[in-house]
Amino acid sequence: MSEHNGVLDCRPSISGKIAFITGGFGGIGRECVTALLAHGANVAFTYVDGKESEKAVEKMVAEYPNRISAHKLDLRYFESIKSCMAEVIDRWGRIDILINNAAVGSATVSAFSDDPEAQDSIMLTINADGTLKTCQLFLKHMADSLATHPLKIINFSSVGGGIGTFPGFRLSDGMSKAAVAALTRQLAAELTSTKVDVFAICPGATNTKMFQASTLNHLSADERQAFEQSMPKNRLIHPAEIANIVIFLASSYSTPLHGAIIDASMGLGVRPGLATEQKH
Repeated sequence: MSEHNGVLDCRPSISGKIAFITGGFGGIGRECVTALLAHGANVAFTYVDGKESEKAVEKMVAEYPNRISAHKLDLRYFESIKSCMAEVIDRWGRIDILINNAAVGSATVSAFSDDPEAQDSIMLTINADGTLKTCQLFLKHMADSLATHPLKIINFSSVGGGIGTFPGFRLSDGMSKAAVAALTRQLAAELTSTKVDVFAICPGATNTKMFQASTLNHLSADERQAFEQSMPKNRLIHPAEIANIVIFLASSYSTPLHGAIIDASMGLGVRPGLATEQKH
């Protein structure tokens, strides 16, 4: 960053940057990978072994063999996080942009257990502790660059837990997302004297497979239409819209927002009653 005639020259390019995104195979994560590549970044993304198609992952990597890499990650286990991070550093030499996107929701956590109590623990472990451990390892690996090299940490929370509360929202889900927002604030407070910028994005009702599984798939066609009409702007958020926010945060333009918990819900965070209000 330089200054010319009193105006800061903050070119937002992320070309040549190394981005590491957890959960980059589907939904918002997949759109983030696509957007990062389109803006010139090289991307390492993770997937869950045995729960996502190995052939589909290989096909995704084959499209950009010199600019993308795929890595197995199970956020339930510290050793998996540790080995994955080391593998990414070994492949690319560094990480400039860390995007903690991987998470489970109230419906998708059932892929790990049928027991409700176990599901709660798994959700807290993956969403909260997994994000914590990934941030800690990232800062440890990049310790020599914190004061000299611009770095970004972009965490994913949710409008539920990260911004507001919604009746009926699963307790462990909301707790895990609130923990991510708290982690983001704490890291931001501790890193103000470094080149590391830290943010959290809190999406609202976004049209992903996770949201479909938790909410939309239980509705009839008429009920789904009514639900979408009840949402802000009378529609769901598109995953690509959230990915565009990620691109902005990954750029040099975002530094003044260091520590921000970003409400990306199109207004649901400031008017949570839309989820239950009956329009007459």
